[in-house]
Amino acid sequence: MSMEKYAINTGRILLAVYFLLPGILKFISWDLHIGLMEKHGMPFVTILLPLAALIQISTSCLILANRYVTEAAMVLAAMIIAINISLHDFWNYSGIEGAHELQNFVKNLGIMGGLLVLAGFSYNKPDITKPV
Repeated sequence: MSMEKYAINTGRILLAVYFLLPGILKFISWDLHIGLMEKHGMPFVTILLPLAALIQISTSCLILANRYVTEAAMVLAAMIIAINISLHDFWNYSGIEGAHELQNFVKNLGIMGGLLVLAGFSYNKPDITKPV
């Protein structure tokens, strides 16, 4: 396997795990996540939280299985946009809390960049992530 395939496969797996574990933790730490969403003024939290968890778990499993990677990565990228606007609203906070939300906002942009690169590689080179 070439270095390019190792890099793509490792990145693909790491991105999938990045979303899989928090998806599972949303069910395990239900009240914590409900509180976080309510703190940021999100509506319909009892509907949106399980939906977010199921999206994270299902798309992560697709990416891990190397199936529909482009589509799964694009769904997660769209989810990051929604999360950044609704949960990492640094413009509504000051001090350390504002700095923390800004850091999460920017970190998520980097993760979204990784997802878009993965989607692009998977779409343009469908064989690049396939094991030899």
